[in-house]
Parts: sequence; structure tokens; C-alpha cells
Amino acid sequence: MGIVNVTPDSFSDGGRFLAVEAAVEHALRLVDEGADLLDIGAESTRPRAEPVSEAQELERLIPVIEAVHARTEAPVSVDTLKPAVARAAVAAGAAVWNDITALSWSEDSPATAAALGCGVVLMHMQGEPATMQDNPRYDDVVAEVTEFLRRRAEAAIAAGVARSEIWLDPGIGFGKTLAHNLSLIAGLKTIVDLGYPLVFGASRKGFIRGIDPGAERAEHRLGGSLAAALAAARAGASVLRVHDVAQTVQALKVQQAIGAAR
Repeated sequence: MGIVNVTPDSFSDGGRFLAVEAAVEHALRLVDEGADLLDIGAESTRPRAEPVSEAQELERLIPVIEAVHARTEAPVSVDTLKPAVARAAVAAGAAVWNDITALSWSEDSPATAAALGCGVVLMHMQGEPATMQDNPRYDDVVAEVTEFLRRRAEAAIAAGVARSEIWLDPGIGFGKTLAHNLSLIAGLKTIVDLGYPLVFGASRKGFIRGIDPGAERAEHRLGGSLAAALAAARAGASVLRVHDVAQTVQALKVQQAIGAAR
């Protein structure tokens, strides 16, 4: 899953792809590099990010989704928490709704997802982007995140979302300390065992800096991103959400080749 941020303030590439043509060219380049699907978002969810209005999100997002949908057969995922934005995005060509609130931002979210009939990514987040890193706490992060995702999947199914359309995301970096993130990565199989496809996104995230203080800038975290992606793939993750598609594809090919040679 190649990341396309149509935002001025995302932690890794904010502002680089705000113009429609720049975003579309970036998306097409990611497909050429091996992306199987594209995740397009117009509201930053980095720690302490400020919310974006529905109108502004739509203005940034819809022209890009329409243009990408017209120029590639790669499925598009829309990264939004707002039901109205999800509806407009699916009408414009998106096939998946990637919701960091696991359909809990609005009471209309579960019914909207069911009515759209699209794929739905349910992610775990403790708190909200503006405050989630203030003081995250868990007694058992793997057990608690797994239980949250199980319950949100069941709520989505109860609302009419097909079980086959549900994907789960542990939310690396969303209301988690370094220790929490590492425990989740080490314990991913517990979530995989729930029986839903797992989406894993650790690309360029700040926890890598916690391990390697020299990786202060997001673009200096490729090595850590690849290590986390390979660990997730070994644990059974179905989708890797990444900025660096070509490098991740190559790393996966080498890991698979080594496995085949055993």
C-alpha cells in the first residue's frame, strides 16, 4: 500500500504532493515501483495534528482520487475518519475506507461503511491525534489492542459490513510509546489470529528515532521501516502501508528468496 499524502503538514512528506498533478504523478510512480494499492489522505494524523474541515478535506482529496482512478487500475484507499468524505471518495473511485478511528468518529460511520459496501480498515488509536502521545498507558498492549479490534470488527459486522471486507490495523505510533510499539510488532500474530487481513504501517514513524537517535528526520528512517515491515510480513501481515515502495518490494523479494532456499 503506497502512501499519498495530499496534506501540507504530514510528518514525512507534508506539502510535497499538495498539488493535484504532483499527487497523481507520485501515485503513478508508486504503482510503477510495485504498489498494489494506494492510500490517499488529505488530513494529517501525525501526533498533535490539527483537524481539517470536511470542506477542505474534500477539496484536497476528490480531484486526486478522480485523477488517479482514471489513470491506473490500482485500487484506491481513502484515509479519512469522516463518513461524508468516505462517501464522496468512494463515489470518485475509492474502493477502501481506511479509518483511524475504527468507525467510531461518528455514530453514522458503521452504517455508512455498510451502505458503501467497500473494504474497511479498522485501526486502533488511544486518544486522538492532537493528544494521543501525551501519556499513553496500557496494562497489556497486545491484549488490549487485539480486544479493541475484535470488538470493532464485530460492531462493523453487526452494522452490516461484510466480514470479508474488514481489515485490521494495530495503529503503530497512534497513542503508543516505543515499548508499546515494539511489543505490538513482536505480538502481531495475536491480531493476525483473529482471522482478518492485517494492515501494518510503521513506515518512517517516530518510534524508529527512539531506537536510533540519529534518525531525527523521517527520510533517515528507511532501514528501520524495512526492518519493521519484514517483521510484520513474517508475522502474517497482509498489507504493508509504506512510503518507500520500491525498497520495501525489494526487501520482501529477498526475504522470500531466502525462505525458499531453506
